[in-house]
Amino acid sequence: MTEYDFAVVGGGSAGYAAAATAARLGLRTICVEGGDEVGGLCILRGCMPSKTLLESANRFLTLRRAAEFGLSTGQIGYDALAIRDRKRRLISEFADYRRSQLENGKFEFVRAYASFVAPHELQLVTRQGETTQVLFRTGLIATGSELNVLEIPGLAQTSFLHSDLALDSDVVPSSVVILGGGAIALEFASFYSSLGTKVTVIQRSSQVLKEVDADVAAALTQALRQQGVDIICDTKLLRVATEKGEKAVYFRRGDVEQRAAADEIFYALGRRPAVSGLNLKAAGVELSPNGVVSVNDHMQTSQPHLFAAGDVAGHFEVVHIAIEQAVAAAKNADLLLHGKDLNRMDYRLRLFAVFSHPQLAFVGLTEREASNQQIPFRTASYPFADHGKSLVKGEPEGLVKLIVHAATGEILGAAVVGPEAAELIHEIVVAMHFRASAADLASIPHYHPTLSEIWTYPAEELAGGDG
Repeated sequence: MTEYDFAVVGGGSAGYAAAATAARLGLRTICVEGGDEVGGLCILRGCMPSKTLLESANRFLTLRRAAEFGLSTGQIGYDALAIRDRKRRLISEFADYRRSQLENGKFEFVRAYASFVAPHELQLVTRQGETTQVLFRTGLIATGSELNVLEIPGLAQTSFLHSDLALDSDVVPSSVVILGGGAIALEFASFYSSLGTKVTVIQRSSQVLKEVDADVAAALTQALRQQGVDIICDTKLLRVATEKGEKAVYFRRGDVEQRAAADEIFYALGRRPAVSGLNLKAAGVELSPNGVVSVNDHMQTSQPHLFAAGDVAGHFEVVHIAIEQAVAAAKNADLLLHGKDLNRMDYRLRLFAVFSHPQLAFVGLTEREASNQQIPFRTASYPFADHGKSLVKGEPEGLVKLIVHAATGEILGAAVVGPEAAELIHEIVVAMHFRASAADLASIPHYHPTLSEIWTYPAEELAGGDG
């Protein structure tokens, strides 16, 4: 029976990063992938396909707004099948490249379903039904996540869209009710709205994007509403039904029962760790109450030789953090095998983005988190509606916000809702990496007129209190 230094279950972005890192460190490594396709969630059904669709929608929205800029486009339209086919072509290329990376021979790559037999032993079942046993000294669980369908009366009897289906559809509904107010929900709200679909978003919490501060969420909500997206928050979902050719969602808001109906319902109420079939009990791996694999700051599970990374471990379900976690896990596995102290994950530069229109992004601490950690802080914001370049671009919605330490002025966090938010946030990521203060940021030259110079306004306001 073959024994490996490091066994990775899952061949997505996290799994590949961990296997490649372990191989470079000299560990005898195996990576096992049991999915129908190779590439992982980000490439196949997440980041890349969704952003490909959004690019088509954003360009169509630009055409729809041509008259604002003194331009004439004549009659415009879109081909949903061609949008889908472009997405398929690009995703196929991305997946082929990932497959070549997995199969390049730097580590062993096996297409098989993996399950634990014991804490140091895996059973692999190939797609042809062949079974083998694998021993390993350390390992990583990186199996990602899957759709988590809640029990809403009538939902199971009513056909509905979700991200996996919508990403490969060649039909754009004329109206849609989206259940949920997270990143997936809002990105698809922008996609459909930009193409002319009537969109209603029903969010159970009091705001969309629960992880961001209320003023940041409110800025995005206001912008989407101005584009015609109906956003209803603070609700309790009651039931779903098909009535007179429409799909209806009944919900309670306060003491009033309300109804929203459309051609389609889009389910975006979250995902769950993909752990079924892994037989984690045999490995002695514990799950937290919300179903994620419990890990410590070293990315170790309840079994010190087994690590977990990415969606399966909860925390922050975005691909770049999954890769960071996976690389950290592989390095810690090597340190563990050599009897050395392990490194800790550092989430100080936690980064998050939503590719809605306008975009939203944030890094570091929110006000709520700073308060919970009893960190004294000050904040300042500045609107795009008073910023020259955004007015020229015709995109005045949103704001930028800085959070700094009240005593030192060090930048602790930032958020932006507005044009190119996912790009603009990286200026603050770099500043925070070097532990810059608001005064440092305010002193750095910014070309005029640019979008990025908007950061200097809240920085200047906060700089007066530095030190």
